[in-house]
Amino acid sequence: MSATLETGSRPAPVVTIEGGRTTWRAELAAVLRARELLGFLVWRDIKVRYQQTIFGVGWAVLQPLLTMVVFALILGRLAGLQAHLSVSYAAFALAGLVPWTFAANGLTAGANSLVGSQHLITKVYFPRLLVPLAVVGAGLADLVVGLGLMFLLVPLLGVPPTWSWLALPFILALLVVAVGALACLLAGLTALYRDVRFVVPFLVQVGMFVTPVLWPLELVGPRWRWLVLLNPFAGCLEASRAAVLGTWDSQTTLGLVLASVTIAALVPLALMSFARVEERLADVI
Repeated sequence: MSATLETGSRPAPVVTIEGGRTTWRAELAAVLRARELLGFLVWRDIKVRYQQTIFGVGWAVLQPLLTMVVFALILGRLAGLQAHLSVSYAAFALAGLVPWTFAANGLTAGANSLVGSQHLITKVYFPRLLVPLAVVGAGLADLVVGLGLMFLLVPLLGVPPTWSWLALPFILALLVVAVGALACLLAGLTALYRDVRFVVPFLVQVGMFVTPVLWPLELVGPRWRWLVLLNPFAGCLEASRAAVLGTWDSQTTLGLVLASVTIAALVPLALMSFARVEERLADVI
């Protein structure tokens, strides 16, 4: 839109207002500039999550603990998966369930974050990317509690601590980036197509069984194992579990490398997709 205003005999400057596409780098820069607001939103989501609950943060302990007990009985004993492992199946399952619970909750809540925050989005402007990222950030509190449970129980289940535990923060940081990128992608898709919010919980449930959370990767033949490792969650979970249980090998390294490459491609893709949605967000939310 262009306009020329005359004041006496001298024309005023021409002001042109044009819409432009936001790049994924600009989206990331906007998040970095608003990092204090991101911290506030994370704290808000943590408080809302445990408001009017009886167990509060205890749910972060009960969820992986009860799941571990159930699957240790069903898969460890009845299905005979213990025979394929050199460590306790309970320790094996717990080391996979703690990071997977964080990922599953982050994806499910992140997908619905924009739609659930429409009262905030329609009132004031701020980088919309903060909304799904805040939901994932709030899940870090549960992850820390779950890790505390894991570090307490794994030695009691016969797996002593090793120096490989020191690699866990770096592996989990990669997992957090993957969850954050996918949560932003799904949040944008849910804002455009509300059917997505019904699909995501189903995909998360299926993902638990196609990702080696409760079963060892060795059950897949070497010919097709690389296909499983293309799933970034598979590589991250295998690496985090190997760090906890002290079972790191060349296959774990390969999985982590493949996960890093996949996540490096996923981040700009998710940010570009979200930027496209953000241009129409006020009309569709």
